[in-house]
Amino acid sequence: MKLNQCIIEHAILARSLKRHLMIPHRGFNTGLLLAAKSKEPIDKNRLDSVASGSNAVYIEKLFSKWDKDPNSVNPSWDAYFSNKKSPKSSKPKKHRKQMRTDNPMAATPSGTAPAPAIQAPNADWKYIDDHLVVQAIIRAYQTRGHLAADLDPLGIVGPSGISSGSGESKKIKATKAVLRQHFFYTFNDLNAVFKLPHTTLIGGEEQFLPLQEILDRLERVYCGTIGVEYMMITSLYKSHWIREHFEKPNSINFQPEEKKLILERLSRTTGFENFLAKKFISEKRFGIEGCDITIPVMKEIVDESSRLGVESIHIGMAHRGRLNVLANVCRKPIPDILSQFHGIRASDSGSGDVKYHLGLFTDRHNRQSNRRIRITVVANPSHLEFVNPIVLGKARAEMFERGDSRGDKVLPIILHGDASFCGQGIVFESIHFSELPAYTTFGTIHIVVNNQIGFTTDPRFSRSSRYCTDVARVLNVPIFHVNADDPEACCHCARVAAKWRAKFHQDVVIDIVGYRRNGHNEADEPMFTQPLMYQRIRKTKPCVLKYAEKLVKEGTIKMEEYTAMNAKYEKICNDAYEESKKHTEFKYSDWLDSPWPGYFQGRDRLKVCPTGVNSKVLDHIGKIYSSPPPEERKFVVHKGIMRILGLRKQMLESKVADWSLGEAFAIGSLLKDNIHVRVSGQDVERGTFSHRHHVLHHQTKDKVKYNALQHLYPDQASYHICNSSLSECGVLGFDLGYSMANPNTLVIWEAQFGDFANTAQPIIDTFLASGETKWVRQSGLVLNLPHSMEGMGPEHSSGRMERFLQLSDDDPDVYPDTCDCDFVARQIMSTNWIITNVTTPANYFHALRRQVAFGFRKPLINFSPKSVLRHPLARSPFRDFNECSSFQRIIPETGEAAKNPECVKKLVFCTGKVYYDLVKERDDHEQNDTVALVRIEQVCPFPYDLITNEIALYKDAELLWAQEEHKNQGAWSYVQARFDTTILNQKSET
Repeated sequence: MKLNQCIIEHAILARSLKRHLMIPHRGFNTGLLLAAKSKEPIDKNRLDSVASGSNAVYIEKLFSKWDKDPNSVNPSWDAYFSNKKSPKSSKPKKHRKQMRTDNPMAATPSGTAPAPAIQAPNADWKYIDDHLVVQAIIRAYQTRGHLAADLDPLGIVGPSGISSGSGESKKIKATKAVLRQHFFYTFNDLNAVFKLPHTTLIGGEEQFLPLQEILDRLERVYCGTIGVEYMMITSLYKSHWIREHFEKPNSINFQPEEKKLILERLSRTTGFENFLAKKFISEKRFGIEGCDITIPVMKEIVDESSRLGVESIHIGMAHRGRLNVLANVCRKPIPDILSQFHGIRASDSGSGDVKYHLGLFTDRHNRQSNRRIRITVVANPSHLEFVNPIVLGKARAEMFERGDSRGDKVLPIILHGDASFCGQGIVFESIHFSELPAYTTFGTIHIVVNNQIGFTTDPRFSRSSRYCTDVARVLNVPIFHVNADDPEACCHCARVAAKWRAKFHQDVVIDIVGYRRNGHNEADEPMFTQPLMYQRIRKTKPCVLKYAEKLVKEGTIKMEEYTAMNAKYEKICNDAYEESKKHTEFKYSDWLDSPWPGYFQGRDRLKVCPTGVNSKVLDHIGKIYSSPPPEERKFVVHKGIMRILGLRKQMLESKVADWSLGEAFAIGSLLKDNIHVRVSGQDVERGTFSHRHHVLHHQTKDKVKYNALQHLYPDQASYHICNSSLSECGVLGFDLGYSMANPNTLVIWEAQFGDFANTAQPIIDTFLASGETKWVRQSGLVLNLPHSMEGMGPEHSSGRMERFLQLSDDDPDVYPDTCDCDFVARQIMSTNWIITNVTTPANYFHALRRQVAFGFRKPLINFSPKSVLRHPLARSPFRDFNECSSFQRIIPETGEAAKNPECVKKLVFCTGKVYYDLVKERDDHEQNDTVALVRIEQVCPFPYDLITNEIALYKDAELLWAQEEHKNQGAWSYVQARFDTTILNQKSET
């Protein structure tokens, strides 16, 4: 019923508006629709086009009236008809009749008799046409009114993007952009009363309004300092909801106390920036002056969301305005912020980061809602928008931990720059998660701090679209463009955005159009590249002063109150400055955005729990993993899957595991231990190489699936395995954020091929490789990168191991103290990540379980195999999974060569799949007793102690390194220096 109603409404609307699509601008109501009062000459070609369609009926009547008495119409129409009059046009009715007679379509199919003409019912067609035009004008304002809105506080870019001409001509052009065909439509009486359609709420309780009042109200709503872009939304209900919050009379109505609060917040925002500028003249701080209202907007969102039930907020942003957000939104103690300007040292380990990249976690009381609220600002490097997926993943993980299935308790807010929002592809990758079941955050509030410039680049050179926010139109959600110098309009948009997200659980965008009072940073000279813009900026009053004067004028406050407000906050800042001088050191951990409370307390970080499991656990997991869904489910399984399940049963009986079964043992045993596991990436449910098949699909019913690992134990942890969108950077960032929320979670991101990590490089370089060093932030994320040179081309076959090894931060020239009983854990804890290239299912099993068994968290970069997934030699007996087993950093030679090491002539070290190629080559050449093959399973950190033992065992053998990659690729450049250090240390000891 609702669908039919929707279709009918759309059909009626389309029929009535087929030729009416646009509108006018304030101050030109009489000129827009009454051509005679326009100061511009009538465009005759435009009138010719207007004279077609439904307008023709009205113009024909006007012509008939003029034909009887030329003085009865406006002089402009007199001039027009005088030029157009001809013998043919003087008898329009006969002409139309002749056209109908000559039309072959009017005849019946047999051609024997013409179809009878349809007689129009008796009605006042002029009155009906006028109502249809009014309805079309309302629709035009709703659709394109934002093009005529007054959004630029500098007045450089006028309505509809026009940047040249006088103010008068700008408005006329803007009006034309909105009205289009209706700009020249003629109404005889602007006081005529019209019934308002149900598609507008500008009347409030009134159903009838004069045309002049209709136009005035439409312009106030759609062409003021807010440009509401929402008509692309396909839901009629949601569109109506937007109109309720913008079209209804007095929809923007702040009480005096609310206005004072806005002014106070704005005063603190500006005061903080002014204080920093005064005290630290030469320091970069990337202030938010020119878009000062951003802070009150964020606080309004926090307040309103808290009232609506949100308990935790995750904020992602670039460097601009970050210090102000920390001080005035998160309430980070100002002395702690100011101490960062003094250059004091940290008392804990790490390299740290510049102050405007740091994160924060706080739990505080919100005064406006009288509730507790947790706020997290996620640390971000200089890659402006790449924090976006991190924030989304972190928020989604917290939703899971809270059991918040609709996002009612957790809210992500992301601040963007105008140039980066439309310029960086990660923005689209991130917002595209909005409706994906495994990645949605049930609505993110996006705030664009629109400076109308990107460093030194004007918008006309940095984007092709009208707005920087046009990338968000893909979501069919509202976009609010608002003038940054209208604080009440900005805060109203913030309030509506919070309500929208709470009600519809969808994204929403607030585009705060302002300017950047200084250069890109405070030491930059913007007049080099934008002289005219910055001349205008120098003459523009700060927003806070404009708003204060407005409130004084309307009697809400006195100027003395505003002065006292400024003085009070300046004293707070001065006291904080004096306090900051007493700080002699600080801790990076005080700026941590993921503190994991309670996880490290009382924990021996050097203790590694066993990773093996009981054989009964393996049998139980294997039995369920190799069985089809229970019969009561009546699940139709693909025949090929039944064959795969049969092979799994055979392995179970033989007590041997392949790669798929070894992985299932790891995941299943972790779930039994109440460790939540998430596997994410392209085609991971089946596996790129069709080896996994964790998710089975019903062969006769759509959307019916079965995952055996979700049904192992009644009290097991949750297991999520989800195919991702065709994105690497966004999805890897999301999963990294997910892994940061809870240390008792194993998150695996698997690339379709190893080289696909190329497009995720910013996340790998700036967050994964260096996140702990810069921000003391740990993560146990696992990257599975299928890798081996198997004829897929030089790029598609390689996971670029050399890049990851180059990013490793262990010292190749220092031989560690291997006598330490905690050497293994201490070595791993001191490096930035673990890099493995394992060759057996059992070692992969232990590598995954070890990620959770550590007393700390480190990323694991695992170069997983391709052909080895099914290689007959790549099998592990069940005894390699039991309680007595553990991860093997190297797998030594176990064949003939190991029995007589003194007879070995060549000791070959290798890593990964090439081992099986070397085994075949050695067998073919019958060198089993003279060539020893040693697999390095953990490449980084380098297993110095075990390598030393192998070299000592085969002391007379020639040392060789073998790899399938080229010499300048693979592990060689990494291991060469470390082999040298090992050999030199051995010689020095002997």
